[in-house]
Amino acid sequence: MTPARCAGIYVRISDDKAEDAAGVGRQESDCRDLAARLGWEVGGVYVENDTSAFKRRTVRLPDGTTGLRVVRPAFRRLLDALASGAVDALVGYDLDRVARDPRDLEDLIDVVEARGVPTRAVTGSLDLSSDAGITMARVMVAVANKSSRDSSRRIARKHQELAEQGRVGGGGIRSFGYARDGVTVDEQEAAVLRDLAAHVLDGMSLSAAARWLTETRVPTVRGGTWQSRSVHAVLTKPRVAGLREHRGEIVGKAAWPAILDQDTWERVCLALEGRARGSVNAMQRWLTGVLRCSRCQHGLSGSQQAGARGPRYWCATPRGGCGGVAVDATQSEAYIEALVLAYLARPDVLADLRAATSSQSTETARQEAAADELQLKELAGLWGARNITTAEYMTARKEIEGRLSRWRGLLRASLPGTVRQLVEGDVSARWEAFTPPQRREVARVVFPSGIRVDLADRSRMGVFNAGRLVPVDWESLR
Repeated sequence: MTPARCAGIYVRISDDKAEDAAGVGRQESDCRDLAARLGWEVGGVYVENDTSAFKRRTVRLPDGTTGLRVVRPAFRRLLDALASGAVDALVGYDLDRVARDPRDLEDLIDVVEARGVPTRAVTGSLDLSSDAGITMARVMVAVANKSSRDSSRRIARKHQELAEQGRVGGGGIRSFGYARDGVTVDEQEAAVLRDLAAHVLDGMSLSAAARWLTETRVPTVRGGTWQSRSVHAVLTKPRVAGLREHRGEIVGKAAWPAILDQDTWERVCLALEGRARGSVNAMQRWLTGVLRCSRCQHGLSGSQQAGARGPRYWCATPRGGCGGVAVDATQSEAYIEALVLAYLARPDVLADLRAATSSQSTETARQEAAADELQLKELAGLWGARNITTAEYMTARKEIEGRLSRWRGLLRASLPGTVRQLVEGDVSARWEAFTPPQRREVARVVFPSGIRVDLADRSRMGVFNAGRLVPVDWESLR
């Protein structure tokens, strides 16, 4: 009997204007129905909502050079999972959802051919099981890529013309101070902007300005809480001075009225120059999402800017947390980094991780884990029938669970390509060169259930206590 496939479902939508993820939700539902009809289990769902499969960004390549690449982290995790055997089939809604860039398609074809992975789409357009199917996929992706290029060129030309005429470009979220049409001034928000500009010119810091806006109950355009970077953004946008910007350059006067006169706006920009330096969109705090609140189990978020107490991780209320737990970021990262490097320095751990990068060892781990899970069920049946004593049951269960934990650990370690990079050379040197996102990926392998952050001892406020950081699965990993 052929064993059931363990499929990875990939869903993507390019533009989620409603921000409700309804599109990817519908795709996932249809993909699950298809997997059920094929008799495949679902081993993971890889979601990229509001993500283009065409737009390329300048990224740093593994050899240290830079190049233009489509950035789709979930798609890359799917390829890693297929390559390692964590999932052994692929279900998508349509080839167009899976790939619009020829390089992405070729990477998928390489994995499919190397591992013999079956691929299916709800629309029937994702069959890479034959030379004819692969050729057709290449043609379809080339056509889709050409269509995207044509659309991109027309849209770019349209926006250039609108910019030259000083008109609103359309799209995106509403700008603070203006109505949804981008032209009509919202007088209430405009008054706030003028007061904010006056405060900044009087020496108010960005963080103090954010607190003032929060305390006076002024919502952002999304209804959220103000941060230093959002204050900086609304004050330094050329549009508040009645200027039209295109591709980062001011191209002339705008068709909408100014909220701040140009002289005031320029003085505000000069006053803020350098204040938000270091506030970037790239993730800086690599334990974000790894640390978890002991009160509400919500993931802690890292601050990117150093306030009076320095950077920290906290259970952010704007992101659904309880706000009751916080910990120093710099010292937490140093402590967890030491744990990670000490753990990876162990010869047995390093050998296991290196072995786990091979597809053969991954398949062995999957088979052994399945065998141990079956044995646990049989053991429970023997105990339930009173064929063995409770002491015998507990002794055997402990031994089987120990093996099972080891197999599952190997499977977890085999997934991220980042871990492969780390264990192939000098661990400490490679760790030092890793970016925050890469470090977080490694931390998620070492601490699969996260790190609990306990409440602070009020009698020791201001003193870092590493004992508050409790890796949930650390005992099973030692």
